[in-house]
Amino acid sequence: MTSSIIPIVHVVHVVDDDDDMREAVAVLLRVAGYQVRTYSDAGHFLLSDATHAPGCLLLDVRMPGGPSGLDLQEALAERRSPLPVIFLSGQADVPMCARAFKAGALDFLTKPIRKDELLAAVARAIERDCATRRASEHASDVRVLFESLTERERSVVAGLASGKLNKAVAADLSLSERMVKTHRARIMQKLGIHSISQLIELLKQPADAS
Repeated sequence: MTSSIIPIVHVVHVVDDDDDMREAVAVLLRVAGYQVRTYSDAGHFLLSDATHAPGCLLLDVRMPGGPSGLDLQEALAERRSPLPVIFLSGQADVPMCARAFKAGALDFLTKPIRKDELLAAVARAIERDCATRRASEHASDVRVLFESLTERERSVVAGLASGKLNKAVAADLSLSERMVKTHRARIMQKLGIHSISQLIELLKQPADAS
């Protein structure tokens, strides 16, 4: 029996209170091959299951009568949502753009939006989302690997990673140099590495890349 890998489906979420603009953008993206979900306001998006799903967010910056696009961006940051955000606006100003980019926006497009400009921005956003999720998965894998080490092995790791030789680590931990070498071999095997330089690179990985 062969197993198949289910591909990750990235969805482009469009949040805009302008019905015509929202549907026009959705149609353009669907024709380009993207899966699209639309929302008439920020509240409906926050109530959805999309805040941590693979994809990106096309967000109107001004939505009278409810939370603005910038408000939604802040809410997503509080939820630690990894979704890349592309802002859409018909009347952007410099302070607004600065606030959006400072909060992590990937792009800020001014209406009327050109097709090539929109598709290029969405492609960059999906690429960013893929990279973020790969980094998060790798960080989780690294965390699991280190959790497999015993307390003594972690102490040996700390010494080796600080640049100390086996003899110095042995003295610090009141162990024989031979025992440190044994721990070192087990550590390398558990972590799937072959050198101290690789160990140091693993230790540089973020604890949580999400």
